[in-house]
Amino acid sequence: MKASVKWQEEASFLGESGSGHTVLMDGPPESGGRNRGPRPMEMLLMGTGGCAAFDVVLILKKGRQEICDCEVRIEAERAEREPKVFTRIHFHFILTGKKLNPHQVERAISLSAEKYCSASIMLAKTAELTHDFEIVEA
Repeated sequence: MKASVKWQEEASFLGESGSGHTVLMDGPPESGGRNRGPRPMEMLLMGTGGCAAFDVVLILKKGRQEICDCEVRIEAERAEREPKVFTRIHFHFILTGKKLNPHQVERAISLSAEKYCSASIMLAKTAELTHDFEIVEA
């Protein structure tokens, strides 16, 4: 896996993934940024949410669950001093589908957190990770 990040101006950087996708990251105005894109730590949090959601959806589909939507709302806390690593991250999954089995949903989230989601497993080295979910009937 490869990626590149190129400084654009002030506190703005353009990231490019190995698969050719680009994203603009920018800092807050107080750090010289123009607020034109997410902060790098926000990207890390969104990437972790994407990794976890990908796993959960895939596991539920393999379990023949009729899932039609998955949203993950993430709240995180960071250390007060440098390095300002994440110290707590909470994932709230909102899963929409037809007759989703709560036990299978819980199992999918646990498998993602403990076995498959490389991003959250990595972040668990510095942060306390918690999860919960709600099911919405389609």
